[in-house]
Amino acid sequence: MAKIGFIGTGIMGSPMASNLQKAGHSLFLSTHHGAAPAELVAAGAVALANPKEVAQEAEFIIVMVPDTPQVDDVLFREDGIAAGLSPNKVVIDMSSISPTATKAFAEKINAKGAQYLDAPVSGGEVGAKAGTLSIMVGGDEKTFQRALPLLQSMGKNITLVGGNGDGQTAKVANQIIVALNIQAVAEALVFAAKNGADPAKVREALMGGFASSKILEVHGERMIKGTFDPGFRISLHQKDLNLALAGARELGINLPNTANAQQVFSTCAAIGGSNWDHSALIKGLEHMANFSIRDK
Repeated sequence: MAKIGFIGTGIMGSPMASNLQKAGHSLFLSTHHGAAPAELVAAGAVALANPKEVAQEAEFIIVMVPDTPQVDDVLFREDGIAAGLSPNKVVIDMSSISPTATKAFAEKINAKGAQYLDAPVSGGEVGAKAGTLSIMVGGDEKTFQRALPLLQSMGKNITLVGGNGDGQTAKVANQIIVALNIQAVAEALVFAAKNGADPAKVREALMGGFASSKILEVHGERMIKGTFDPGFRISLHQKDLNLALAGARELGINLPNTANAQQVFSTCAAIGGSNWDHSALIKGLEHMANFSIRDK
């Protein structure tokens, strides 16, 4: 069993860390941003003062924080992970951040004789709790194989996409697809309801045809019932689409539908919905239409 440092025990990170404990691994947590979750400590996790101490104790150090600046901070602050590394330790960043920044972070970590994997996840809080996350990995094959038993404790569909940065690129692509599918379902239900049809019956009919999808199944039901507790917050999906649009500018390509979905998310944020589940994108469309599918 491995000694694992885990930085970032929030909505996603805490159940992921718990699944590692259940698999028999030893856990080391940092308290530099607050107390470690009591349930993880009660199950045997050791709470340490900062990421440097965590890296000194652990063989693998997993990072699961919200965005690029937070990863930069926990890696390279004065008492950060990099300061506690020694050769052959493995840093696994499971956050969803910039592919470009990831390549630079990996270069710095690898230069210290340690190894770096970017391994962002998809599946939300439900997948984190169930240990069924999809994990998209960037790094070298040997390091991937070393880390695979850990990843298998947290996910089911685990793919080595390519080198450092490619895992993050795959995650950004995932978020483009998810956002556009959410928008497609939301637009279809608003259209159906405004035209006088029962949106629940329309969804039921569409589930039997080529339009069927996981998003129509799960998020379509949320839209109809108005259950928008996260889940995956709109603010986080906005962050991921910002990564997509920034990357598109770097590459000189246009992502018009991604930009449009971001605008609808921005409408949701403007009416107080930054912390709604991303299925609440429909509320942005409803706001613009001055109509709700749940008022029928």
